[in-house]
Amino acid sequence: MTTTGWTVLRVLRDRAAGPCLAAVVISGFGTSALWLACGVWVKDLTGSDGLAALCLLAMWAPAPAGPLLGALADRLCRKPLLVGANLLLAAVLPALLAVGSPGRIWLLYAVLFLYGATGVVADAAQSALVASTVGPALLGDFNGLRTAATEGMKLLAPLAGAGLYAAYGGACVALLDAVTFALAAILYALLRVREDRPVRPARSWRERTGEGARRLWTGTSLRPLVLAGGAAMLCAGLNGALVYAVVDALGHAPAYAGVLYAVQGAGSVVAGLVSGAGLRLLGGRRFAVFGIALTAVGVAVRAVPSDPVALGGSAAIGVGLPCVLIAAFTAVQRETPGELVGRVSATAHTLVFVPNVVGLAAGAGLVEVVDRRLLLVLLGLGLLVTAGWLAQRPASAERTAARSPSDANPA
Repeated sequence: MTTTGWTVLRVLRDRAAGPCLAAVVISGFGTSALWLACGVWVKDLTGSDGLAALCLLAMWAPAPAGPLLGALADRLCRKPLLVGANLLLAAVLPALLAVGSPGRIWLLYAVLFLYGATGVVADAAQSALVASTVGPALLGDFNGLRTAATEGMKLLAPLAGAGLYAAYGGACVALLDAVTFALAAILYALLRVREDRPVRPARSWRERTGEGARRLWTGTSLRPLVLAGGAAMLCAGLNGALVYAVVDALGHAPAYAGVLYAVQGAGSVVAGLVSGAGLRLLGGRRFAVFGIALTAVGVAVRAVPSDPVALGGSAAIGVGLPCVLIAAFTAVQRETPGELVGRVSATAHTLVFVPNVVGLAAGAGLVEVVDRRLLLVLLGLGLLVTAGWLAQRPASAERTAARSPSDANPA
């Protein structure tokens, strides 16, 4: 068996990592299916592209409140919180059965907003639970496999969601998603972990939220990784807004963007599978630098109107971009005290992923007034500058990958 095969087996056999990964795969399938179906659903009901785009905005709207929502993951026991969050979504999603006319679209937006807020809490709780129960040597492998599983679901689930929507309508897709969350809740309930009840805090909610942000900002190894991740995701958002301009320059119909996204997703699956070994070999900082530099090349070469070059660029972006994300979130889990992991993780997610939404919005405006080739070259240069800046940071982050396999919890 290959090294990657043994790594996957070790993660799946771990008493916490295996069930958590399975829950991510199952709920992620439903989420990816619903994400596509909701936009099509609103478009069919209203005929409005703008209202359809608001579905994505409704899901992302709670993200800036990540530091505040993440405090719940440090205030409550993580396992029951994960069970409750998944059961809540399983119970709420069937409300979308009532969405049958343009006048009920508000209900869809409300559910998606709750979906996004619950997801922020659940991500923080899972990060904290995994950090406290999975051995340090397996954390990078777990985060990599989670990325591979998530990206794999993005390749398969939208097709399933589109098929279900075409055959039975959006309500059927919502019910599918509800079932996946119910199954994820069962998996979390079956986790064999022991958690100490959190100590009742003496500080206010605002002070505790700020404590997580301060820990992240004062961490000499965490702050550069998270800031570099945010910068990379900002550029990725800008690049994503240019995809249809790239497709047009290649002389293809807009649907060809799906091919580019599929190649990028396949690259991300590969990155997730090898990230554990990459972190051990290079260390967190250099692994992130490698990923950002590779992404820079992939973005810049999209300025060349050639199918093979565009496909190669998409593959490079798919492999490179997850590297900095996996390095940053693994460092957060390894270097943050257990009682703060939820808040620090949620704050890191906000700082990394909100810039992606900003980039998408800014890119949608810039692509109308600036030549795509100039934008792509500038984005590539910006990513290279980010990689160079991160490469000059103190090397203290290297300890994130310097753990011995013997540190792992027994399966």
